[in-house]
Amino acid sequence: MEAGRAYRRFVLLDSHRSNHQPAGDAHARYDFIAALGAVDEVNATAHRGFEQLRLFSESRDDWLFGYFTYDLKNEVEQLSSSHPDEVGFPALHFFQPLWVVLCTGEDIRLEYLPDRVSGEEVADFAEHLMQIDGEALTDRDIGRVGALRGRFTEDEYLAAVNQLKSHIQRGDVYEVTFCQEYFAQARVDPFVGYHQLGELSPAPFSCFYRLDHRYLLSASPERFLSKVGNHLISQPIKGTIGRGSTPEQDRQHRGRLARDIKEQAENVMIVDLVRNDLSRTALPQTVKVDELFGIYAFPQVYQMISTVSARIDPRHYLRSIRQAFPMGSMTGAPKVRAMELIEQYERSRRGLYSGAVGYFSPDKDFDFNVVIRSLLYNAEKNYVSFQVGGAITSLSDPRQEYEECQVKAKALKQVLTQKKI
Repeated sequence: MEAGRAYRRFVLLDSHRSNHQPAGDAHARYDFIAALGAVDEVNATAHRGFEQLRLFSESRDDWLFGYFTYDLKNEVEQLSSSHPDEVGFPALHFFQPLWVVLCTGEDIRLEYLPDRVSGEEVADFAEHLMQIDGEALTDRDIGRVGALRGRFTEDEYLAAVNQLKSHIQRGDVYEVTFCQEYFAQARVDPFVGYHQLGELSPAPFSCFYRLDHRYLLSASPERFLSKVGNHLISQPIKGTIGRGSTPEQDRQHRGRLARDIKEQAENVMIVDLVRNDLSRTALPQTVKVDELFGIYAFPQVYQMISTVSARIDPRHYLRSIRQAFPMGSMTGAPKVRAMELIEQYERSRRGLYSGAVGYFSPDKDFDFNVVIRSLLYNAEKNYVSFQVGGAITSLSDPRQEYEECQVKAKALKQVLTQKKI
């Protein structure tokens, strides 16, 4: 992390594999990857983002790191975004890094562009990495954060959920993921904040992203889409329950989630949506559900995770992402109508939240997360925010949905307030 301070383009993708065995762990290729410095980059609007990325990617056989924001939905479908976005990440950003650090077990490898750096610079960079103090961020203060405010009061949130349930009862939609933003004025050290978030909530798809004065600090437990060779997998999460305070309570909570009919209904609807999304680019009869309703433990919560896989023509690697974006777990079913209702009832633009961060390897394999359980920070505006939400179905209890949001927000609030919650 500390090595990234000197770079205005910096990404860390961290699996925290020593803390748990995440769903689909066999599909993960690295414990962590860090990309530092930009040799070249593409910075796109929400109108030609995927096309600009295609041109950028196909002309290079090197590592590319970057993100897709939720607002690229407006390119994929006939949709729009009108709510305020105070963090201000561009719709899409990818860069070709100067340095890539890869870790698998005890093996740490440094990759770089030999025509851009000298042998002496490589030696200096490697020595710098070896001298970094891994405890440098421990016990440091995150900075000053003002009072957290929400875009909804509790009563307004409950009313909105009831309105969405009315849409479901009328047959407009089966399920919709409804989110709310919390925000504050702040001057914080995002590197310290990410370290603290990782201590509280180590997650298999965690990431840190710096783009100039904008930062993402993510403890995401969810994979959006991964490709190895011609094999795709997506691992939607639908179904959440808080951890218990004793082993016996933990066992009860896990069992309750595994048997919850409402959570299973949420999960299977999104699994069907993902199957449909992957089928658009899959080879015939290769889409399958590898795991349905798997229950996985995380420090704050248990999650219900399913795994859907497919085979594709590797030449269509970018098309497979575009056809599956935005991810079903953050939209709903039917997807387009759900996104229309999201725009109607939410009060802030999602931006990078519920987008995806990841990489393309030199052989065009990739791995992208779902940006949830994340802090977003604009250092120029002194603005920090996070969003939380859940899937609304006909079986949803509005107050339970609100309480689920607070469970998901627990670690994020604790980092910002520096108080145990």
